[in-house]
Amino acid sequence: MTGKDLTLLLADDHELFRDGLRFTLAHEPGITVVGEAADGASAVRIATELNPDVVLMDINMPVLDGVAAAAELTARGVRSRIVMLTMSDDDESVFAALKAGASGYVVKGSPPEQLLTVVRAVATGHAVFGAGVASRMLDHLAAHQRTPSDDFPELTAREKEVLAHLGDGLSNQEIADLLFISRITVRNHVSSILMKLQLSNRREALIRVRGHAQQGSTPRNPI
Repeated sequence: MTGKDLTLLLADDHELFRDGLRFTLAHEPGITVVGEAADGASAVRIATELNPDVVLMDINMPVLDGVAAAAELTARGVRSRIVMLTMSDDDESVFAALKAGASGYVVKGSPPEQLLTVVRAVATGHAVFGAGVASRMLDHLAAHQRTPSDDFPELTAREKEVLAHLGDGLSNQEIADLLFISRITVRNHVSSILMKLQLSNRREALIRVRGHAQQGSTPRNPI
C-alpha cells in the first residue's frame, strides 16, 4: 500500500447509503473510491475489471447477494479483499461470507472511525470479525480436521473435504452449499473419489471414511 492510495469499490443497492459511504471515504486521505455497484453481479464484474484493494459490499443485494458475489470473486482469483456490510454481527450470513472469501465485516451504522479501521486492516492482509463469528470459524476448522492430511494421500485437498462430508451422510447439494461450489462440481469430485479409492458407490465411501475415523480413535492393542 505504500506510495499509493488505497482503492475501494462500494457495492450496495441503496443509493443514499452509497452516497454516505462515498462521502465518508472519499474525503479520507490515502483512500480513493474507484467504482460503485448496485447489485452483486455488477460488483463482481467491476471488481474483476478494476482490481480495487478492497470491495466494501452489502451482504444483501439483488441479482447476486454478497455471499455469492464473494464466492465468485474468490473463484475468479480476484485479489481484492472483501469487507461485508451487514445489519447484524451475529447474522449467519456473515459466517457464510467469511467462508466464501470475505476478510471482515462492518455493521451498518458503525462510526466512521470503525469503518476506516476495518478497511485499512483488511487492505493490509488482516482479517476482522467478532467473537461470535470467530467461534463459528473455529468450529468449522475443527470439523475439517477430522480427516487427517495423511489419510487418503491419493486424493486432492478438495476431494478430502468432499469425502469428509460424504462421511457425514450429506447429499451433493448440501456439500455444494457448504463448500460454495456447484452440485455438478461435487458430483465430479465424488466420481473421482470413487475411482481413486476403487469404490463402487457413495455408501462404500461413507463406510471407508467412517472406518478411518474409528481406527484413529481406537487403540490398536486394547487391554
